[in-house]
Amino acid sequence: MSGAKEGLLPEGASYGNLVGTVADPLMRRRMGRWYWGGLALALLMSLVLAGSLAWLFIEGIGIFGNNTTIVWGFPIANYVWWVGIGNAGTLISSMLLLTRQPWRAAINRFAEAMTLFAVSIAGIFPIIHLGRPYLSYWLAPYPNTMQLWPQWRSALVWDFAAIVTYLLFSVMFFYIGLIPDLATLRDRAQSRTGRVLYGIFALGWRGSARHWARHDAVYRAMAAMAVPLVVSVHSVVGLDFAAGLMPGWQETIFPPYFVVGALFSGFAMVVVLAALMRWGFGLQSLLTMRHFEAMAKIILAASVIMGISYATEWLMSWYGGERAERSFLHHQLAGSDALLYWSMIAFNVAVPQVLWLPAARRSLPVLIGVSLLINVGMWLERILIIWDTLSHGYLPSMWRPWHTSLWDWTILAGSLGFYALLFLVFARVLPVVSMHDMGKLLHEREDAG
Repeated sequence: MSGAKEGLLPEGASYGNLVGTVADPLMRRRMGRWYWGGLALALLMSLVLAGSLAWLFIEGIGIFGNNTTIVWGFPIANYVWWVGIGNAGTLISSMLLLTRQPWRAAINRFAEAMTLFAVSIAGIFPIIHLGRPYLSYWLAPYPNTMQLWPQWRSALVWDFAAIVTYLLFSVMFFYIGLIPDLATLRDRAQSRTGRVLYGIFALGWRGSARHWARHDAVYRAMAAMAVPLVVSVHSVVGLDFAAGLMPGWQETIFPPYFVVGALFSGFAMVVVLAALMRWGFGLQSLLTMRHFEAMAKIILAASVIMGISYATEWLMSWYGGERAERSFLHHQLAGSDALLYWSMIAFNVAVPQVLWLPAARRSLPVLIGVSLLINVGMWLERILIIWDTLSHGYLPSMWRPWHTSLWDWTILAGSLGFYALLFLVFARVLPVVSMHDMGKLLHEREDAG
């Protein structure tokens, strides 16, 4: 067995054992109290989201903490945060496939599902930010009688085109990778309903050499298209700010900085999800510490790049010599929100440095703690990009603090609950680990042995 595949599969495993480990929780095993308790909590938080949105549509966006200076508040910050998490899933899966990383086989399925759910939730926030959600179709670049596609003057329309394209592509990429596993579930289903439903979505897959050749060709071609697509999508999100005229936003570093930030927060979220899947579905033999150690190294590298990005922002604000930029930098470092800013730096740059230690990379509690703090830090980064900049622009007469409202927090908490609900339902009806990818890995190990 090659060293690259060492520790990724249990010794003496057969394809039947691998399939059983993944499929049995769906086919035969009843879910425990932890699952139903989590599902009930996630459903309750989703109802909080629905109630908060209903009240928003009744009362209007005045229920938010936004004011005449900080017109972008929680909705746009949450949108950017969710898009970052969503962009990472398909990027992780496609990059690991193209670079032939064997440890991809255990994490790609729920990383891609993470994309679908996060991007879908992200799409809610620009709509509720508009104030007139019934006019949200104006964001679409459609021809009308006034002139051709006038909506392109708004940066939000760039997001609409990019995010919809990315969501549709991610759905296709996820589904194509799922087809062989749907056929396996079709053949193992105990009920006629299960066989029919899984059979319909398996599209007649028989596992022939012809099927596999076409599947792999299309799958790799889509992976090659996914990388530039993901880079362009989050670059567009970064350009929403870089194209603005506010101090702290006019930076050419924003597009690559946002892409690395998406990969950073996305891998941190994958670590948390992998730990939950490993514990909840008994996948210790498939999601090994070798997988977590590999993800920890990528998180560590991304944290170093994030630190360089922050330092570059400081340097350019000082070296540029513009008075407003220097004033804004001083506000970030020593202003009223400096505690949040330095917490962001600590969570995104300082805390991940513990992963230089091999013992920390092999400790699941340490990895989970670091990953959770990274996601908090990345959320702080998103909110501070809006909060600090808009509250400290060029005109001192427009400087004013921003205070959140109860509804800002209930919508954020509700979106997290809805995300958990989607993931719990997904884990109950579809395999969370790609069985055919694990089978290929097993076959390669046998050939190498």
